[in-house]
Amino acid sequence: MARRKRYRKLKRKVSCFILLIAVVAFIQCSMKGHDSGEGKNTPENQGDELTTVLSNPNQKCIEIDYKGFTVGFNPDMHIPNWVAWELTKEETYGTAPRYNIFSGDPDVKGSAEKWDYNYSGYDRGHMAPAGDMKWSEEVMMNTFYMTNICPQAKSLNTGTWKRLEEKCREWARSTGSLIIICGPVLTDEITEYIGDNKVAVPERFFKVILSPESKPMRGIGFIMPNGSVPGGLQKAAMTIDEVEAITGHDFFSALPDSIESSVEAQKDYHYWSTLK
Repeated sequence: MARRKRYRKLKRKVSCFILLIAVVAFIQCSMKGHDSGEGKNTPENQGDELTTVLSNPNQKCIEIDYKGFTVGFNPDMHIPNWVAWELTKEETYGTAPRYNIFSGDPDVKGSAEKWDYNYSGYDRGHMAPAGDMKWSEEVMMNTFYMTNICPQAKSLNTGTWKRLEEKCREWARSTGSLIIICGPVLTDEITEYIGDNKVAVPERFFKVILSPESKPMRGIGFIMPNGSVPGGLQKAAMTIDEVEAITGHDFFSALPDSIESSVEAQKDYHYWSTLK
């Protein structure tokens, strides 16, 4: 099925015009969706058709634009390659109640079903977290599609992974907005599958974060094992360059080269953790 890329513009201005153009270009390059009318596009987030450079070229990828976030879905693995979204300060104060009803996406070939996870020993782990989407009941519901879910050990899902989600909301309130991309590390050998659909169980997960309104712009990456995370967030922190080398994805390539090189070489977790 043909797919078409869509984007939702940043809601807040970056003080430097050049950086604003770069960040909007990234969102345009990362937010791709349905062109058949089957998708979850709305008038608010429709944009020009563009070409993404996010995905590892060796991984099958169907890009789906839900309201609020975009999924690069792997129909062979039945989990996303990556999920990308913008989180603004205003969105962190949303009050929509947690939806909490998982379901397969009937519009997406290869979507897992919620019962694939039954008795597997793994949680249905959100990539785009429900907690980031309280600004809209519709967006909250979309996060419970199985296209946004991966098998995660409970110790990760309710532990360090959850803590990083909470930190991102704190950082968005401090800086104005974040662009976040996360997913499983599918360059690792997959040795375990669950359910009738043979859903792949990743060994590790990644998350990369860009703060476009910070002066100077900042970024950081994380990779965590699918289990307990020795040393917590500080130990899991690494540069975005390192995450790219591990995953094969190319993040934030729309930024000017000098800015991209600087942002993607950073990994000072203490700098982030002391944001007020």
